[in-house]
Amino acid sequence: MTLEELEAIIASRKDADPDSSWTAKLLEKGPEKCAEKFGEEAIEAIIAAVKNDRDNLTSEAADVLYHLLVMLAARGVAIADVMTILEARTQQSGIAEKASRS
Repeated sequence: MTLEELEAIIASRKDADPDSSWTAKLLEKGPEKCAEKFGEEAIEAIIAAVKNDRDNLTSEAADVLYHLLVMLAARGVAIADVMTILEARTQQSGIAEKASRS
């Protein structure tokens, strides 16, 4: 599955019944709740990485990617826009790119 495919699934569930769709339930609660849930999942992934728990890290990373896309959807940001920025950043070193942001 690609991020674009996951994004499409999230979009298709946006108007679903919140009692039958976790995605719809999250989106119904608003962008702030979506961001909070993303943060929770990111912390869980960090803990798994620190503990060197590969299996749990893999699972938590999947949760992070899903919740990132839900958070983006809640604010109307397409994954293609994120990928465009990442692509532009790979055209120079990370050090030079960070320096250009100041």
